Amino acid sequence: MPRKPIAQLSFSRIYPLLVQKAERKGRTREEVDTVTCWLTGYDRDSLERQIARDVTYETLFAEAPCLNPNRTLITGKICGIDVATIEDPIEQNARYLDILVDELARGKALEKILRT
Repeated sequence: MPRKPIAQLSFSRIYPLLVQKAERKGRTREEVDTVTCWLTGYDRDSLERQIARDVTYETLFAEAPCLNPNRTLITGKICGIDVATIEDPIEQNARYLDILVDELARGKALEKILRT
């Protein structure tokens, strides 16, 4: 069975996995929401609506009110690939979110994760 591109993955199916990753390390869903909202510009209510609508990553990022311009300060590798070199903007933004949640799970302070 061929793998779906990240853009076509259901965000509502991935989101609980992101929350679980953070919670296993003592972080909270609220913190996951905070980094997700920081990245996308959604507020918590509009993020919940997107999850309830079962949108894809493509729709999540296409309808994002304001992608944070500081997201380009996020560095690191996901699956051995430097996030800065990813050409597809949807995949890159999805990977930025992965890195933010990974940083949460590793215990990094929220202020540093949000690049403030």
